[in-house]
Amino acid sequence: MAVKETNPRQDSLPVNPAPPERMFYKIRDVAKIAGVKPHVLRYWESEFPTLNPQKNRNGQRVYTKKDLDTALSIKRLLHDEKYSIAGARQALKKKRGPGDEISGVDALAIVRTELSDLLELLNKTP
Repeated sequence: MAVKETNPRQDSLPVNPAPPERMFYKIRDVAKIAGVKPHVLRYWESEFPTLNPQKNRNGQRVYTKKDLDTALSIKRLLHDEKYSIAGARQALKKKRGPGDEISGVDALAIVRTELSDLLELLNKTP
């Protein structure tokens, strides 16, 4: 009877490593942390209004900690708890309460992005 050999380095890796603490994440970082591909995140954005990362002046998605948490919640609902898209959307709506408001960091990020876009637009006009 053959004994299965294990790779000690592989066995010691955490299943879901804690995400690095940052103000903003790129789509590839969120995809890696959530364990999905970037196109899946883009699809989730179209299906879940609560997942709405801002875009920087280059058009790249900029995820906040709240967006990352939302993506992880969506993945848990869809993959682990086997919800349908519609069911997961409803579960996320129930999870959000009247006290869920934009944090100061998120509000600042939104304002900065919008101001940056406005400045870029003003610089293009003659």
